[in-house]
Amino acid sequence: MTAPYAFQAGSTPLLVSMPHSGTELPDAIAARLTDRGRKLPDTDWHVPRLYDFAGGLGASLLQANFSRYVIDLNRPPDDASLYPGQATTGLCPVELFDGTPLYRQWQAPTDDDIGQRRERYWQPYHDKLAEELERLRAAFGYALLYDAHSIASQVPRLFDGQLSDLNLGTARGESCMPSIERAIAGVLGASDFTHVVNGRFVGGYITRHYGNPRHGVHAVQMEIAQGSYMDEMPRFPYNERKAARLQPVLKEILQAFLASASAA
Repeated sequence: MTAPYAFQAGSTPLLVSMPHSGTELPDAIAARLTDRGRKLPDTDWHVPRLYDFAGGLGASLLQANFSRYVIDLNRPPDDASLYPGQATTGLCPVELFDGTPLYRQWQAPTDDDIGQRRERYWQPYHDKLAEELERLRAAFGYALLYDAHSIASQVPRLFDGQLSDLNLGTARGESCMPSIERAIAGVLGASDFTHVVNGRFVGGYITRHYGNPRHGVHAVQMEIAQGSYMDEMPRFPYNERKAARLQPVLKEILQAFLASASAA
């Protein structure tokens, strides 16, 4: 049986979380999805590959193995909306990002299904995330959480126009020290990529729940427009040329995160 996540311990205060890059689907759930849903179009494609340098920086790595269609690890366990009044997706989504059905008729998850998925997939990931942050805080006096995401460059149901290449979220300044936000924003500003701080994506449940600067946990979310490192078409191939241009900037972001926290 596939474990809910893969984990690799690092040697610095930094934990990189990848909650939406999983592609596993239990057979019983896959059988209930539409043909298009089984192709997993809303996956954070290739995020572990894009950050394959992070372990070399001493980061701990926590990666989901199962698709967000099973359960969304970046949503609250009670499924409260993260963006009230705006289109968004839920704990166990029943629609694709474009609003079309994810499940075949009469096959959407029941309350019992959701509870079982929460216990089987959501809780173990969050238990490990909390455990590792506490280990880092005990070892270094503080912990750094970088929640790594990507999304299609254009999703009209979720945002207008084209998304900036790099979208930094700090829960509007609540999830990390101001000096950390400034340091990462400085890297964004010096790059050739379009960027925004606390724009459409300010951070999901993971950033908002675990980021607690007063208690020594500093969290940020990075949402990357997929057109900046891959080809946005079915089969969703990784683009080596695009990725090679982006990866040095991402590496500099993680280095700035580490340096700005240690200097505080």
